Amino acid sequence: MSNMQTQHNNQTALTVLIGGMLGMVVAMGIARFAYTPILPLMQRDLGISNSLAGGLAAINYAGYLVGAVLCMLAPKLLHNRVLTATALFISIATTLTMGLTTSEIAWSAMRFASGLTSAILFIVITAEVAETLIRCGHSQWLGALYSGIGAGIALSGLLVPWLDRINGWSGTWLGMGGLALGMALLGLAVGRRHIEVRPSTQPVAAPQKHKHSLWRLAVAYFLEGFGYIVTATFIVAIITDTPGLAGFAPYSWVAVGVAAIPSTLIWPLLARRIGYQKALLSAYALQAVGIVFSINATTIGEVLFAAVSFGATFLGIVALTLAEGNRRRPTDTRRAAAILTTAFSLGQMFGPAVAGVIADTHAGFFLPLGIAAGCIVCGGVIIIFDHFSPAPILN
Repeated sequence: MSNMQTQHNNQTALTVLIGGMLGMVVAMGIARFAYTPILPLMQRDLGISNSLAGGLAAINYAGYLVGAVLCMLAPKLLHNRVLTATALFISIATTLTMGLTTSEIAWSAMRFASGLTSAILFIVITAEVAETLIRCGHSQWLGALYSGIGAGIALSGLLVPWLDRINGWSGTWLGMGGLALGMALLGLAVGRRHIEVRPSTQPVAAPQKHKHSLWRLAVAYFLEGFGYIVTATFIVAIITDTPGLAGFAPYSWVAVGVAAIPSTLIWPLLARRIGYQKALLSAYALQAVGIVFSINATTIGEVLFAAVSFGATFLGIVALTLAEGNRRRPTDTRRAAAILTTAFSLGQMFGPAVAGVIADTHAGFFLPLGIAAGCIVCGGVIIIFDHFSPAPILN
């Protein structure tokens, strides 16, 4: 390959990757996860219960499940530009309009629509960026895509306290919607330009079919979805209710996002050195320890450890699992991503609803967090008995 061609492909890969990262900021970091730092404000200003809070989160993840199943059953839809543009518009609109009503029915409809479009955008962005990076010879960059989610989380954690001072819980939703719109326009400007990837003149090895199935990986991913989402939904609310830590609560979400940004690069790098199975097991173990630690966290240091250990693992697990799915289905990456995302979203749908009800009936999150940690441990056990390709030999 000539230097000019290499430079062209490098530029293409980087441009599409940055556009995809900005898309992840919108679809996941804001539209999906801004609910977490805003939830305590809604509970403060509107008095909503943990059960309602968990129910709204579950409805959002039910929409995510529907979107993932739709992508799995009708993968040709993922190539429809009109569908993708519509999903992006709805994702932004439902974030904005959450702050314009106090109707539980309207909230439910908007959170469902937001979840559905988040799933579509997540799968489309993942597939398109992965395909471009593979053609450009930079598949190892894929983990960086998911750092956009961490960036969106960190941004929302930083801006929510400021927006709250301006106009309370309603203003935070409107501000997050405005931020999503700005990031979407920037992402479209950067990543949606059609840049032709010039084919390499060097022979490329045909993708090898992985002999192992996805089902154990999917079951472990389901348990991870159930376990991690309890922390992802309620961590800021839990810290807000901890004596002496209410002022630190929104910034714990910033810590989650900041820790998540490099995790999507660090875990895949570790996986290439020690193998995907060992890396995935390590991520599951660290996340479980952090959740157990958060059960009795009462100081800023303890809360910070819980937030950082969570942020440092949950997107890493996403990156490792989807990469392993691509390795097992190299000729059908969109369907592999849809299958795994469906399993993940099933867990996410049940986790917050169960946790919210238990928290109300047992006056706290001791039991929900314990159940969440147990699910993640069970997921790790399944990973132990799954079959992964051996770690590559690195010079």
